[in-house]
Amino acid sequence: MAGFLRKLLPKRFRKDGVTIPVVRLQGAIISGGGQFRPTLNLANVAPILEKAFARKDAPAVAISINSPGGSPVQSRLIFTRIRELAREKQKKVLIFVEDVAASGGYMIALAGDEIIADATSIVGSIGVVSGGFGFPELLKKIGVERRVYTAGENKVILDPFQPEKEKDIEYLKSLQLEIHQVFIAMVRERRAGKLKDDATVFSGLFWSGTRGLELGLIDGLGDMRQELKRRYGQKTKLELVTASRGLLGRRIPGVSPVSLEGAGSGLAMGLVEAAEERALWSRFGL
Repeated sequence: MAGFLRKLLPKRFRKDGVTIPVVRLQGAIISGGGQFRPTLNLANVAPILEKAFARKDAPAVAISINSPGGSPVQSRLIFTRIRELAREKQKKVLIFVEDVAASGGYMIALAGDEIIADATSIVGSIGVVSGGFGFPELLKKIGVERRVYTAGENKVILDPFQPEKEKDIEYLKSLQLEIHQVFIAMVRERRAGKLKDDATVFSGLFWSGTRGLELGLIDGLGDMRQELKRRYGQKTKLELVTASRGLLGRRIPGVSPVSLEGAGSGLAMGLVEAAEERALWSRFGL
């Protein structure tokens, strides 16, 4: 009864403490995904971000990041959406790093007005990487001939079933350099006045939270609950924001549902994405 009456009072007379919406961004950043392998991309996180920033009485939105990176496009899209919502709703954005915020994960972390990590978190890896496999020798051994026909001499650039070509590698590296420069510009803009003049910062190396603080990649060391209570009072409550649920209680993702006919291919793609995600995490010993 007392709780009900308290809700009827104007907010300025309540003493319930501040409630901070919390968004958790977990996993590799991969475009697409579905019910077999949910991934971190704009389509999946946009509805959750909208809900978090819609909380009118919250002075800030806390975002927990635990990602080894992935798609630079999706990373930048998520970064941009967070900054747009922060400006539109006039909210402070506090980023908290869990195990790792590296590469694309760190790009998203740049959306924070402040970045806070654990002393043992991994941050950085400001670079661009492309990987794959080549199978031309395997095809020869098993007696398979590669046949491909194109209109456009570069339509099969970096084909894994054909020998590598030097010009293809040079072209890929030029693209990587362009993307790297965009990443560097983002870091310099968002960390202006904080970033240390160290030649290794943009080399692709990654560091512990402690070293990241020294380099100016983050603003402090700590954990979300203690930090928010220190800033907004001991009565501060953390409210985890999750995806909306349908009539049957299932979460409604930000992607199209998978049909029964596509279930087999969806499962196969899920296995590929799982392998890609495992490779991303393993770079950081996780």
